[in-house]
Amino acid sequence: MFNWFERRLEPFPAEEPQEPPRTLIAFCLHYSKAARPHLIANAVLAAMIAIGEVSMFSFVGNIVDWLADQDRATFLETEGWKLAGMALVIAVVLPAVVWLHSLVLHQTLMGNYPMRIRWQVHRYLLKQSMSFYQDEFAGRIATKMMQTALAVRECVVKLIDVFNYVSVYFTGMVIIAASADLRLAAPLAVWLVSYILLLRYFIPRLGKVSEEQADARSIMTGRVVDSYTNIQTVKLFSHARREAAFARDGMTGFLDTAYRQMRLITSLYGLLYLLNALCLLVVSSLSIWLWLGQVVTIGAVATVIPLVLRLWGMSQWIMWEMTMLFENIGTVQDGIASIARPRVVEDRPGARELQVPSGEIIFDKIRFHYGKKGGVIDELSLVIRPGEKVGLVGRSGAGKSTLVNLLLRFYDLESGRILIDGTDISEVTQDSLRARIGVVTQDTSLLHRSVRDNILYGRPDADDDMVREAAKAAAALDFIGGLHDIKGRTGFDAHVGERGVKLSGGQRQRVAIARVMLKDAPILILDEATSALDSEVEAAIQENLYRLMEGKTVIAIAHRLSTIAAMDRLVVMDNGRIVEQGNHEELIARGGLYAQLWRRQSGGFLELEPAEAAE
Repeated sequence: MFNWFERRLEPFPAEEPQEPPRTLIAFCLHYSKAARPHLIANAVLAAMIAIGEVSMFSFVGNIVDWLADQDRATFLETEGWKLAGMALVIAVVLPAVVWLHSLVLHQTLMGNYPMRIRWQVHRYLLKQSMSFYQDEFAGRIATKMMQTALAVRECVVKLIDVFNYVSVYFTGMVIIAASADLRLAAPLAVWLVSYILLLRYFIPRLGKVSEEQADARSIMTGRVVDSYTNIQTVKLFSHARREAAFARDGMTGFLDTAYRQMRLITSLYGLLYLLNALCLLVVSSLSIWLWLGQVVTIGAVATVIPLVLRLWGMSQWIMWEMTMLFENIGTVQDGIASIARPRVVEDRPGARELQVPSGEIIFDKIRFHYGKKGGVIDELSLVIRPGEKVGLVGRSGAGKSTLVNLLLRFYDLESGRILIDGTDISEVTQDSLRARIGVVTQDTSLLHRSVRDNILYGRPDADDDMVREAAKAAAALDFIGGLHDIKGRTGFDAHVGERGVKLSGGQRQRVAIARVMLKDAPILILDEATSALDSEVEAAIQENLYRLMEGKTVIAIAHRLSTIAAMDRLVVMDNGRIVEQGNHEELIARGGLYAQLWRRQSGGFLELEPAEAAE
C-alpha cells in the first residue's frame, strides 16, 4: 500500500526542464503541475477532517443537552441512532479519512514533490552557461536549489492547510455559536477581525526579513564552502584567521536577520496570546450570563467554551504556519533570483546532432568581447584543415583560450560563424558538439569519485581493459596502483577527493589525459596539456599523445613553445587578432612576435604581460 502511494508522483521526470517563471505564484505553479491532482486530494481530505472535528464540538453540546433534559429510561431509544452514527464517524470514517490523507501527504507528496523540483532545477542548471557559474559560489547555488525545493513544497502545502482550517474551522465555529445565540458569535467575529489585522501587519514584515535571511544564509554557506574548497590556498598563505573573519562577517549578517525575525515573532506571539485570553474571557462570561438568563442551554455553553479553547490552539498553530509560509515565500523568492535565469547559450529549436567526417574547422570573421565594447577577439578568420595540427601562440590575454571556449560554445559569438565540416556549430546540439571534441586543460578538475569513474567519464560504455589501456597510455598505471583512500579502496577504486585534491598536479593531468584518450574524439584540444608534468613523465607520454593526435584535427595551446614547435602550423595571436602564421622555422626566420617569444624562452626568460582579457 505504501509503495503504491509512493509511486503516484514520479520524482525523476524524463521531459526536458524549461526555463521557470520569475514570479512567485507562477514559479510555484510551474513546479507543481504534476503534483496538482495529489494537492487537490490533500486539500479535500484535510477539509473533510476539519468538518468532522468541528461537527464533534456541536455533537458534544447536543449530548450535554440530551443528558440534561431527557429521561434515562428512554434516552437510548430516543437518541441511540444519533450516538451510533457519531460513533461510526469517530471510530471508522474519520480515522479512514485521516489515514488516507496521511498516505497522500506523506507517501505521495512529502518526498516526491521536492525531489521532483530538485531534479528539474538541477537538470536546468547543468545546462546553464559558463558565465553563470563564474558569477556564483558553487555552494551557494547548491544551497539555493535544496532550500527552494523544500520551500516550494512548504508554501503550497501550508497554504492549502491554512486555507482549509481557516475557512472550515472559523466558519464552523461562528455558525455553531450563532445557532445558539447571535451574541455569542459577536466576540468570535471581533476576534477574527483582530487576528486578521495582526497577521496583516506582522506577516509581510516577517516575509521580508525571511527573504533577507535566505539570502544571508546562502552568502554564509557560500563563504564557508569557498574556504573549504580552497583549503590548500588558505593554509599556504596562513589565512585561517582571515577566512574565519570572512565567514564571521557572513554569519553576522545572517544573525542580524535572525534577531529581527525573532523580535517580530515575540511581539506577534505576545499580542496573540493577549487576544486569545480576552476572547476566552468575553465568550465564557457572555455564555454564562446568557445561560443564567435562560437564553442558551447548558449544551451551548459546553460547545462554545471548548470551541474557543480549540480556537486558541488553532490560532497559534496558524500563526506559526503563516510565519513559516512567509519564511518559505522569502526563500522561494530568493531562489528564483538564481534559478529562474534564462540560459545564455541555448540549443536552437530542432538543433541536430553534429557529424564530423573529416574535422575541418573554420572561424569566419568571428567577433566576441564578453559583452564589452572591445578588447578580446575582433573579425578573426582562421581555417584549420582536416587532420591538421595547429598550435596557438601568444602572450597571456591574447585570446587563445577564448578562441577555444568559443569553439566549444561555452559562449555564443557576437558576430561571425564557426563551422565544423561546413556545419555552423550554433545549429547543432551542444552535447553532440562537445562529444566530438576531446579537451585536456591546464587546470584539471576531477570528480570526487573513483579513478575508474573519472577515466570512464570520457567513454561511459568502455570496459575495464579499455580503461586500463588508456591509463597505461597516459603513464598513469604506476601511481594508480599505489592509491588508497580513507575507506580502504585502492587502485582504480580509490576516490580522488574534491576536484582531485588527493592527487598531485601531474597525477591529475595524467588521469585527465587518459580520460581524453578513452574518449577518442575526432577533434582534440590541448590547452597546456603537459604543463603540470615533469620532464621525465612528459617524455613518457609524449609518444602516446602524438599517437592520440593521429587522424585528428588538433588545436594546442602552450606557453612553453618547445612543446608545440613541431606542429604543422603555428598561429600567433596578439590582442585577439592573428598576427603571424607558419611553421616554426618560417616564423623564426620572419623575426616577428613568435621569434621574439622564442628567443626569450630559449634564453631562459619568460615575457610576463598582464592579461588584457579573460582567457
